[in-house]
Amino acid sequence: MEKSHNRFDEFPKEQVRSAIQMGIAQAEEQIKNKVNNPYRERKNNRKRKVIYALGSVAAAFGLLIGSSYYSPVLASNLSQIPIIGSVFGDSDLIGLQQAQKKGLTTEVGETQTINGISVTLDEILYDQNNITIGLIIESEKELGDNYFGAGMDFTIDGELPDGSSGGYKEESQSATTKTAIQTISVTDDMPNAFELGLILHGENGEKWYFSTPIKKITDMKKVPIHHSQNVDGIHLTVTELAVSDTGVSVSFESSEEKTDFEQSRAGDIEFLMVDQNGNEITSHYGGVKGKMVKDHVVFKSNKQFDPIDSTVTELTITPYIESPTGKGGEEFDQNGEAKEIEFKEYSLQKVEFESFKVNIPK
Repeated sequence: MEKSHNRFDEFPKEQVRSAIQMGIAQAEEQIKNKVNNPYRERKNNRKRKVIYALGSVAAAFGLLIGSSYYSPVLASNLSQIPIIGSVFGDSDLIGLQQAQKKGLTTEVGETQTINGISVTLDEILYDQNNITIGLIIESEKELGDNYFGAGMDFTIDGELPDGSSGGYKEESQSATTKTAIQTISVTDDMPNAFELGLILHGENGEKWYFSTPIKKITDMKKVPIHHSQNVDGIHLTVTELAVSDTGVSVSFESSEEKTDFEQSRAGDIEFLMVDQNGNEITSHYGGVKGKMVKDHVVFKSNKQFDPIDSTVTELTITPYIESPTGKGGEEFDQNGEAKEIEFKEYSLQKVEFESFKVNIPK
């Protein structure tokens, strides 16, 4: 893919400022006009990964061009930090390593500096219905662990998505340098190519804006499944399996006759996946989006797994309930205002789903 960052001889400050202000106003207006059923996005703290909801007000973007400026103090600090290569290539996730190695990512390399904090949008991967973003953060002073909250807000072609979830994780490279990886899982249908707008909020009110075109990888196998089962009042339908060089994903919908999101087990479904030889495929979870439909809570999600190699011909998938161990998530009212939902401790009844097999096409 072509690099999406283009430099110009003159930086159009006034046009950029106008575009940003217009984008923010449009995004806020979209939020105010959302009058459909409120929905919730889980961000349960689990043993293997922390899931965050990404649902606050995001900006729509027109023309955004980053400027790069390093103060002498920052330049001195940067000269002492370890050399960082590709954020994806240096990660411990096999799928991201393979994506970077095989040239499946969109390289950006755009840097913006505010208040002595430089944020570089390094590269982006768009596969299945997931967007993964790699950041490099360099600062004059040491930053706290939660300086950037739950990561970036985003838009798709200048529009706010109806709902999304994902994760944000930072790794310290030195006292003043971090790398970060953010995943965005969008359960609604998404275009194969679009303009991705991003905004990162700092603890002291800073805002870093980026905008870049991205394309979904094309070398992907989709296997329709449409496997359904009803167990102890939970209705589960697994709709599709997607396989690519970057990983495997399982798309599903689940529902339960409940009026309380936090008491519904249908939003706590995960999957155990093994190949025909009994080898387990590592799971990386995935966010879940839920909404009320009459007297039912309905959830949609895409669960992520490590890539599989060409020797895998069959997968056995077993759904199960993963008990949440932390706070719930966020709720959005009819005005688009978000508020934290306190996690309610409860005892989950054991649910035994049936396993099912999926043949992998060659």
